[in-house]
Amino acid sequence: MPRNKKREITWAEKATRVGDSIARSAFHPAVLAWAATRRRSEVWSVALSGGSDSVALLLLLWAHWPERRGKLIALHFNHRLRGRESTADEIFCRKLCAGLGLRLETGRWPGRNRGASEATARAARHDFFAAKMKIHRSKVLWLAHQQDDVAETMLMRLARGSGLGGLVAPRPVQTGIDRRTHVRPLLTLKKSELVAALRGAAASWREDSSNDTGLYFRNRVRNKVLPAWTKAAGRDAVAGAARSRELLEEDDEALKDWAQKLCALDGDRVLDVRSLNTVPRAVVRRVLHRWLLTVAPVTDLSRQGFESLLAAVERGEPTRFSLGRKDFAVIRKGQMSLKRG
Repeated sequence: MPRNKKREITWAEKATRVGDSIARSAFHPAVLAWAATRRRSEVWSVALSGGSDSVALLLLLWAHWPERRGKLIALHFNHRLRGRESTADEIFCRKLCAGLGLRLETGRWPGRNRGASEATARAARHDFFAAKMKIHRSKVLWLAHQQDDVAETMLMRLARGSGLGGLVAPRPVQTGIDRRTHVRPLLTLKKSELVAALRGAAASWREDSSNDTGLYFRNRVRNKVLPAWTKAAGRDAVAGAARSRELLEEDDEALKDWAQKLCALDGDRVLDVRSLNTVPRAVVRRVLHRWLLTVAPVTDLSRQGFESLLAAVERGEPTRFSLGRKDFAVIRKGQMSLKRG
């Protein structure tokens, strides 16, 4: 080795440095409480795009849970939307995982998908995650959402008229109907903090050039709306949004708990509508949503249709309401049931 050439820092050393910069106690408390209950044999999947957030997450998991390194699997989905840049992202992720001694599973989006919507790309990515997690019998997916993402998501959801359930996204720990749990430990940290920790550790990452364009709604919110909003607020608006999300989640969980107690179904999955006469509309809305998920998880019911059915439940009058796909919600004698055909 030439006398003046510095030894290259390994990824393991970089991970240790990032872990020294951001302690495990900096993770969201709900995530730490959840992680403390998990079996050591459990496989943890980690979404890895190659960007600063996901790289920081992978390094932190490697540093703070050394006993689980053998059960960590990184998942990288190549959307193939940026040509050589996308290929370079995948190569970077391979080198990173090789340097940490971690398994990496990769997937590529087939076909020509330029111009695909954010929702379509996200669905393809999560389909890949689900497939790989099934192979490895993993029920846990770690995601690198941070405080800036919280503020962006809240502004986006407000523009779309979301209710309380939408405004609390992204949640730190969220288990879906498929029983897979999404874990987001970085919701207590800003992107700038993650980037600073990576730079301090001489750790590199990949930049997505499409983030600087106005192609997607989130990019427009991130690049134009969020800076203007923060400047107008004259305070740490991102931290304020994160705090609001926490408080809204508390309210949402309380309402869901109330609804769960009211949504007691008999063997025929019949809902007693009369018991909802004196219940606030916010709770009735959640009871109806739970009933629909139980009896008819796949329907053609629009938002307007849901509101009409909600009004019918509140009236409690005899009703036969189409849910699409030959299903009907029928209210008779104060009880609501599902009828086919």
